[in-house]
Amino acid sequence: MEFKKLELKPQGNWFQRNIWTQHGKKTILYMVAGAVLSLVFSLITGDIEKLTFGENAYSLLIGAFFGFLITNSPCARGKC
Repeated sequence: MEFKKLELKPQGNWFQRNIWTQHGKKTILYMVAGAVLSLVFSLITGDIEKLTFGENAYSLLIGAFFGFLITNSPCARGKC
């Protein structure tokens, strides 16, 4: 009887398995790009003196959310 040797690879920690993958890097990149573009758009269209920290933070969150949706929607994953 012959047995194959089982090769076990270390899986790393939770961050490396779930976030630091190719898809995770792409998601983070698109979220940062969306946040920056949203902030620039709000600064261009709004009155700069009247913009508050809350409005800027809201723009950043909305842009990051759209970046997240672009990479994690079913159509982006080819499941349409």
